[in-house]
Amino acid sequence: MVTLESATVAVSDLTRHKLRSFLTMLGMIFGVGAVVAMLSIGAGAEKESLRIIESFGIRNIIIQAKDFKPEELRQIRTESLGVNLRDVEALQAVLKPKPLISAKRVVKTFQVVSETSRADSRVLGVSSTYPAIQNLRLLQGSFFFPADEQSNAQVCVLGIAAKQKLFGFGHVLGRQVKVNDQWLTVIGVLADANVEKSEFEGVKIQNPNNDIYIPITTAIKKFEGDTVENELNEVIVETHLQADLKEQASTVNNLMSAMHRYVDDYSIVVPEKLLEQNQRTQGIFNIVMGAIASISLLVGGIGIMNIMLASVLERTNEIGLRRALGARRLDIRVQFMTEAIAISLSGGIIGVGLGYGISRLVAVYSGWSTIITVASIVLSFGVSSAVGLVFGIYPAVQASNLDPIECLRYE
Repeated sequence: MVTLESATVAVSDLTRHKLRSFLTMLGMIFGVGAVVAMLSIGAGAEKESLRIIESFGIRNIIIQAKDFKPEELRQIRTESLGVNLRDVEALQAVLKPKPLISAKRVVKTFQVVSETSRADSRVLGVSSTYPAIQNLRLLQGSFFFPADEQSNAQVCVLGIAAKQKLFGFGHVLGRQVKVNDQWLTVIGVLADANVEKSEFEGVKIQNPNNDIYIPITTAIKKFEGDTVENELNEVIVETHLQADLKEQASTVNNLMSAMHRYVDDYSIVVPEKLLEQNQRTQGIFNIVMGAIASISLLVGGIGIMNIMLASVLERTNEIGLRRALGARRLDIRVQFMTEAIAISLSGGIIGVGLGYGISRLVAVYSGWSTIITVASIVLSFGVSSAVGLVFGIYPAVQASNLDPIECLRYE
């Protein structure tokens, strides 16, 4: 048991040899700093991954048309019509419980202008269910309705960046945007989507802030496209909460294969699988970084043991004198154990500060999100205390086993 006297003696000895004590702590400082930084970067990466997956839709199945060279595409069209509205109708008819489905088509544009300005915005034809599936929030107005799709209405909804490029910061509802040779009426503006990354696990992430949305039927019927191209670029299926996602993904794949005559002209992305893949990658990262941090802690522990053994030799007379005055072996053992733990804890405190600084630098210079958790700090202190305890046992036992008479004779 650590007494006030043993703690006082331990602190006194450490402060008497400040440089030696600090150098001994370095291994612990770097080890604990690495642990805290690793865990904070890992926690930030996990939070960012979850946020990205939520933007994809954790229960979504995404069907994407593949890109081919023109000559390859003409050959493929002799067998498959590509991703089109027929696929959407088939999916709606087959999948049970009934999911939410949205089609998406990228409109080829040569101009996007308002009465006073122009923009480089992307124009997308989508279904009225698109904002619900993609978790898009409206800042002004409303999204278009199924009736707008049925009537091929010439209306549009602007991303916040597209709105600012075309109209600045003024009122926009009811104003006109010309896409190619078609005039569209603005009926809504989307809130900032706050998308920072352009890719996740090999899948491109589109920032909706600079997009303009129009009804899918309007995009197909009023904007010309190459006849051999896919009618749709993407179909998003949001599965029902009661449906088994893997089973639904298998059903979608089988249906699409049959609809496309088993031509491999589409790909299926399941965000849940992307999350699992990302978690596996993150796990490997944590193991590697943990191993590096463990090596630093091991080196720090060896350094503590080395210094404590040297301290035992240096203070042999002191040990003998204390024993002669009535100190028990346990008292000597506790004294040296206290010193080892004090070195470890001091290094741990400085290491936490170092780890915090590293995580903040990573966040600033790389744009990664980092999170310092209470668990990481508790773990770091726990590990540093354990290292001090384990590597302080042998020197403490050696000191307590010294013969008092031999110690008093030692020079």
